[in-house]
Amino acid sequence: MAPRVLMATKINRREFLKSSAYIGGVLTTGEIFAPTPPRIPIIDTHIHLFDPTRPGGVPWPEPSDTVLYKPALPDRYQKLANSFKVVGAIAIEASPLPKDNDWLLATAKKNPLMVGIIGDLVPSSPEFASELERLHEDPLFLGLRYGNLWNRNLVDDVKRAGFMDGLKMVSKAGVVFESANPNPALVATLAEIASRIPDLTIVVDHLPHAASPADPVAKAAYIDSLRRLGNAPRAFIKLSEIPTEKNGTVPTNVSFYKDTLDELWNIFGEDKVLFGSDWPNSDHVLAYLETVSILKDYAAGKSHIAQEKLFWRNSIDAYRWHPRLPSQPR
Repeated sequence: MAPRVLMATKINRREFLKSSAYIGGVLTTGEIFAPTPPRIPIIDTHIHLFDPTRPGGVPWPEPSDTVLYKPALPDRYQKLANSFKVVGAIAIEASPLPKDNDWLLATAKKNPLMVGIIGDLVPSSPEFASELERLHEDPLFLGLRYGNLWNRNLVDDVKRAGFMDGLKMVSKAGVVFESANPNPALVATLAEIASRIPDLTIVVDHLPHAASPADPVAKAAYIDSLRRLGNAPRAFIKLSEIPTEKNGTVPTNVSFYKDTLDELWNIFGEDKVLFGSDWPNSDHVLAYLETVSILKDYAAGKSHIAQEKLFWRNSIDAYRWHPRLPSQPR
């Protein structure tokens, strides 16, 4: 008996109590319950900040947009985000005006929920190198976005003198090149850029919202571009802009979106997917809680580590952001 008593005294008291509770539950119910996994913290990699009440107004949204045309600032977002344990967010540019990069940085600095911003720069512009260097001095500057917006077209613009050289500067700086409003031509161009600059971190916004070609030949070419991009070492995609309208309503059941999400997940894998809400632009389609719930319902079928990768781990790999709050995961 003596050796057993000595051994028992070495058992960690907390572990002993946990074991006792577990055994007691089994004896009482006859069932074995798996421990409830801890709630996963979330980094929202895609929100927009703007303030139409600023002097001079904003280029987006338009005053006629009654859903969006009001201040969208970190404090307002945080009230919504707390419901889903969102512990950090990245603000994506919502203006082509050079001065608004500084406004976005200054706004993000005021609230430590914000772990970074993606600004707006034109890689082929004469001032690109100096502006990239200046903005990159701030640790909250995580990269730039360029795609099918602000009357730009990456497919054509990548051919401009200096554009690829600008992207090489982005790669050397270790920040992100983010795209916008994807379509098959944009995805093919991004795959080509990734093959020419393999160290460049590319993030594709809103890929679930991209329309897949109906023509079988075009569809095969699109899938091939996605696979090329999926095989690129530093290419990530956002599972954002998922909700869509059908026959006058917006389905909220994840089964409606599962095939599209499965296709992208299988191509890119659990190490290359990011969560983004697109708030407040998403309010045009669904409320924030419903928007986030669709992806959380989809992710519930994945392993715990795969969910962590989707909701925060991959964002660190892609954006290299640094925590500003104790609640933000390391």
